[in-house]
Amino acid sequence: MQAALTLLLQDMPYQLTILDVDHDPVLLQQYDELVPVLCAQKSPDAVQQQLCHYFLDSDKVKAFCNE
Repeated sequence: MQAALTLLLQDMPYQLTILDVDHDPVLLQQYDELVPVLCAQKSPDAVQQQLCHYFLDSDKVKAFCNE
């Protein structure tokens, strides 16, 4: 998913933070069977949105970026 995201957003600025769900009990409970999962937020104080899991959903990512 990371490689596909890099290609999709190659002309856009973004920050990617990779978290190990297995090392955080809250994340493990929330995303256990959905890994890999892509969540995004427009700014640090914005609500985080789950965009996709297992595979990159290019349409959802593009829609999020164009909001």
